[in-house]
Amino acid sequence: MATGIKDKVVILGMGCSKFGERWNMGAEELMVEAAQEALGDAGVGINDIQAAWLSTHVEEQSVGKGGTPLSVALRLPNIPVTRVENFCASGSEAFRGAVYAVAAGACDIALALGVEKLKDTGYGGLPVGSPGTLTPQWAANGSAPGNFAQLASAYRAKYGVSREDLKRAIAHVSVKSHANGAKNPKAHLQKPITEEMCLNAPMIAEPLGLFDCCGVSDGAACAIVTTPEIARAMGKKNLVAVKALQLALSNGLESQHNSWDGSYFHTARIAARRAYDEAGIRNPREEISMMEVHDCFSITELVTMEDLYISRQGEGWKDVMDGFYDADGQVPCQIDGGLKCFGHPIGASGLRMLYEMYLQLQGRAGARQLKNPKIGLTHNLGGSPSMNVCSVAIIGQA
Repeated sequence: MATGIKDKVVILGMGCSKFGERWNMGAEELMVEAAQEALGDAGVGINDIQAAWLSTHVEEQSVGKGGTPLSVALRLPNIPVTRVENFCASGSEAFRGAVYAVAAGACDIALALGVEKLKDTGYGGLPVGSPGTLTPQWAANGSAPGNFAQLASAYRAKYGVSREDLKRAIAHVSVKSHANGAKNPKAHLQKPITEEMCLNAPMIAEPLGLFDCCGVSDGAACAIVTTPEIARAMGKKNLVAVKALQLALSNGLESQHNSWDGSYFHTARIAARRAYDEAGIRNPREEISMMEVHDCFSITELVTMEDLYISRQGEGWKDVMDGFYDADGQVPCQIDGGLKCFGHPIGASGLRMLYEMYLQLQGRAGARQLKNPKIGLTHNLGGSPSMNVCSVAIIGQA
């Protein structure tokens, strides 16, 4: 009977490029930048890697098809390389492939790398694909801000939150993240903002203003994983283990009938419950030390607090306003600045989140370092509220 992957795999090393408008670098150079840091951190050479996973979402803008771009960029030793894509959760999907391969005993050391090069498009948001005139009506996509603004409206209506209270809560989410991102030299945006700036910013999709929406970026992140036994044989100390890794995808419930009220993410709740069961966590509000969640919009982060069972339903906005998720709060969230400050190079975001949790657990986060964290959680969401994929990963001290 399957027992999960708890403590069967550890992170040997991680790396992350600087995120931003990297005009002078292609996707290949970004991959090398992240991988070189990861290899140095792990203390292994490129010939020690036995299998690799590459995540990128918009192949036409980034690296092209297949796994060969990663193999060529890193000069991998003719090993298996699998390219994966799962909406904005692609980075987490690459990590899952590498972790599962090691846990299964298929290889000893595996690499996962996510990359995206979006700023060269000249487009301010995520590139939008369409199958053409035969798109079914139920699958028609609106704009991303419009879709997530509907999430805000549904949440407000369900719990009776006033427009002013919700706007202040989501403004606090953004202010908190920018304060954290100002301490991170790898973030795209590194300037603090104020609540007044948020509330008075140009409206994008009511109630989401300019500072409630994350931008796009160029960037890459990389993880190298192995077994605890191999890591200890290499002399590694202070190991960071994978405690749980769960993925849940929409099956039509949200978009094809009216049992879903639009105020939450059904997949996030499923992935969170499975991850807690796998990790042996019974009270996440007390046991989770810190989080990186998919804050594509500030309302997404707020709703996610409830979907992860950290805040009670209908009370996430109150916890936000009370500072529960601030850097000095009980469960700091987006301590590196989140998507709000890094931007969202789609294939890289899930691994970038893990990178921050890994640094924090090893006490290497510099000015952002939290006091004695034990368990870190990442939440990586792809798609829209009505059709999505959600990954929840939990890592902690081995």
